[in-house]
Amino acid sequence: MAFVSDESSHSEGQPQPHPTGRIINASGLPPPTDDTTTAAANTVDPPTTAAIPSSTFRILSTIPSASSAGVPLLPSIPIRGHEGGFVQPASYLRSRRPSYPMPPSQPERAIDREERQGLVSFVCRFIFLDTCRSHHRAIRNFLKVRTSYDVLPLSFRLIVFDTALSVKESLNILIQNGIVSAPLWDSKSSTFAGLLTTSDYINVIQYYFQNPAALDQIDQFRLDSLREVEKALGVAPPETVSIDPERPLYEACRRMLESRARRIPLVTNDSQTDRHLVLSVITQYRILKFVAVNVSDTQKLRKPLGEIRLGSYDNVATASMDTPVIDVIHILVERSISSVPIVNSEGVVYNVFESVDVITLIKGGVYDDLSLTVGEALKKRSQDFPGIYTCSLNDGLDTIFDTIRKSRVHRLVVVDEAFRLKGVLTLSDILQYILLEGEGDETL
Repeated sequence: MAFVSDESSHSEGQPQPHPTGRIINASGLPPPTDDTTTAAANTVDPPTTAAIPSSTFRILSTIPSASSAGVPLLPSIPIRGHEGGFVQPASYLRSRRPSYPMPPSQPERAIDREERQGLVSFVCRFIFLDTCRSHHRAIRNFLKVRTSYDVLPLSFRLIVFDTALSVKESLNILIQNGIVSAPLWDSKSSTFAGLLTTSDYINVIQYYFQNPAALDQIDQFRLDSLREVEKALGVAPPETVSIDPERPLYEACRRMLESRARRIPLVTNDSQTDRHLVLSVITQYRILKFVAVNVSDTQKLRKPLGEIRLGSYDNVATASMDTPVIDVIHILVERSISSVPIVNSEGVVYNVFESVDVITLIKGGVYDDLSLTVGEALKKRSQDFPGIYTCSLNDGLDTIFDTIRKSRVHRLVVVDEAFRLKGVLTLSDILQYILLEGEGDETL
């Protein structure tokens, strides 16, 4: 079966609006959706203009469209600076064909009606579950017959760091090349030594925050000392998980889920030297995009998130625009998460602080000036920041996969019609769902 490289779809660096939505101008704050939302917004003290970050919200579907629910379209709001716009929420509520049962020739007894309704409900549920399982099975079968090597684009670059490199030098290289991670190589033993990610830099920040006297030696701190930092902080070291590129893609996904890694290096042995050879790194996003482009069954996963409860909805960590960045960094470390939604006192989502935002703050080699607020930190984002993607509990995975196919998405913030936070949906959640949901039933 032929498959399409993900390079044939839209550019990953450019966010694409959903085909059923329309782009309107917007400021950093979420716009009102109806008269009720406007009234509620007037009772909340919004942050000052200076505190509003430059960002873009990308909305899959949070409320029905004007044509389906009588909700007025969002008003246009002038763009400030390089701030982007919202994508108009579009209705993904599927119209259902009304049924008109023929009236019985004689009055139906209550017991007969209950039995008929129970039978219809059982049959419909059985058919629905069987259909869902077939979609998941099709995706798993695709992952089992494709190799990790298949996910790679036709051309790519690979940057590998020697563990003898200093942390400061590695940070400059990451920023100059626009990347957020790189494989590590131990030149002494000529072996793969793991993966350098933003979590490592956050650990360094935590270490020097707890040991300010050692800050003067940070320029001499080398990558091979990262394990000592992790031991001092009492945090678990990152997994040195990897996979041979010729192994099934399904196996790579399972290893990522087991290790809670968001990316996995492709490492093989050189047949001539019998030593490790790092070929590339594949991410959860690239895998899901590969699936979205090549597996049509992703467009049939229409069960709403609210029913399958996919994502995190309880005890979600949040912060405000006035929260010091160092406090958010502590949350990222304690929760082992990569982002924290930024909300106001009413729970309305203003933005999301991501672990990659830390790289921007320390790019000048300054680790001890992280007392600035989240609002001030988000202003330092690059002008080509892709934006924050949101969805609602009414969205199905079909619309989410469609967005992944068109845009670079790392997570979605689940909001209600008033843009209040409901939960967070990560790519790990999606990957786990398509891999494990109903898998045990296939062996019965």
